[in-house]
Amino acid sequence: MKSAFFLDRDGVINAEVDYLSDPEQAVLLPGVADALKMIHASGMLAVVVTNQSGIARGYYTEEDMHAVHRRLDELLAQSGAAVDAYYFCPHHPKYTGECDCRKPAPGMLKKAAAELHIDIASSAMAGDRMSDVGAGRTAGCAESYLLLTGYGPTTAATHDLTGITVKPDLASAVRDFLDRFQVK
Repeated sequence: MKSAFFLDRDGVINAEVDYLSDPEQAVLLPGVADALKMIHASGMLAVVVTNQSGIARGYYTEEDMHAVHRRLDELLAQSGAAVDAYYFCPHHPKYTGECDCRKPAPGMLKKAAAELHIDIASSAMAGDRMSDVGAGRTAGCAESYLLLTGYGPTTAATHDLTGITVKPDLASAVRDFLDRFQVK
């Protein structure tokens, strides 16, 4: 069993763009490539888990989303970094009904754990919304981080953060996790 760092996509890996569907609008956030390299150097997997309600809303297609993922992979490869897998939820309760994969539900993390042989209890989750933190906690991650990137500043200003580990960016969260949980 491996450990993983589960990552939200928009506002964590790439700059926040509402309903990102154009690969040319995909821009990596500063420090993300280095954070992913730290994750891999520790022996962990880097797994993106992303709500993509724009698919349910008809704003873009699954193929558009996959094109964005391919572009992110290209940008990361330029810095010698990579994401191991992408999991997505194409649902929205208003358009497709309830599901078990839309964060804060833990479905995407559990599916990734089953398919990639991940030990969730020795893994972490990082995102810029409370739904990301909730998914990590509900799934049983050792730590769930709220990042102050993307929607993170708004999230932090509008929620009680008691008991929530807040970090300025992904690299800070990765360093904290590796240090506190003695991941080698």
